[in-house]
Amino acid sequence: MTKILGESGRSSIKTFYPEHGEWASFAYPEHGEWASFAYPEHGEWASFAYLEIEGLSLIENFAKIAFAMDIYWGGQALFKIKGKTATIVIDPFDPEIGLKLPKDLSADAVLVTHSHHDHNNSAAVLGNPLVFDGPGEYEVKGAIITGISSFHDNENGAQRGLNTIYQLIIDDVNIVHLGDLGQSILSEAQVAQIETADILLIPVGGVYTISGKIASNIVSQLEPKIIIPMHYKVEGLKFELEGVENFLKEMGAENVIPQPKLTITKDKLPDEPQVVVLSKS
Repeated sequence: MTKILGESGRSSIKTFYPEHGEWASFAYPEHGEWASFAYPEHGEWASFAYLEIEGLSLIENFAKIAFAMDIYWGGQALFKIKGKTATIVIDPFDPEIGLKLPKDLSADAVLVTHSHHDHNNSAAVLGNPLVFDGPGEYEVKGAIITGISSFHDNENGAQRGLNTIYQLIIDDVNIVHLGDLGQSILSEAQVAQIETADILLIPVGGVYTISGKIASNIVSQLEPKIIIPMHYKVEGLKFELEGVENFLKEMGAENVIPQPKLTITKDKLPDEPQVVVLSKS
């Protein structure tokens, strides 16, 4: 049985039993220190000074585990980013493209990078969210969002028009979503406006956006800590795109194993760039 011990004082300590969702009190006078522990599944903080798992004990003094943010990929450029106080959905698509929308698609805000039907189905998102669909500065429940103008092609928008790059600061983590970027290189002004990218969500499927090779060059411009590819060919998609393999080869990350979500905090960002491939939720 797992016991997460909390509410530590100089004469007692409470134990939380996750299996039962209940607290029980125990006296541990020898552990008179406070510490903090986040129980991410419940989205709440609990305090603890002692952790016991299957008889193994670990004393943590003033330890803090920050509330973890979860990032899910829904296919194409659709992401759901769930932070401590705000949930953001980016580029929900029309299921007519051949993909099913994720279950429980609710949010406080929806960001739309451009008006194509595989990116602008904001009506599908529950929770009466605010909808932002262009450049500007926005704030939702503590999440700071900046929309930056860019082009959907490499001809200054002459073929496919404009695209909005979104920069989000959620729980002190800086996330950049490039939308359907078509530029072969970001301008100096765009790089300066983005400035920092802890996590980069980047299209790699070519045809309607940048290719895997060009995407690797954009990565070099922004130098993010974590790179998550998007907008590439997956099973069921009705139009042709390149697969993710070309991008992974360019990044030297051919052996990356897809995972259902990325759970991350500011202090857990890697020192060296890391490619993360997400499974479609």
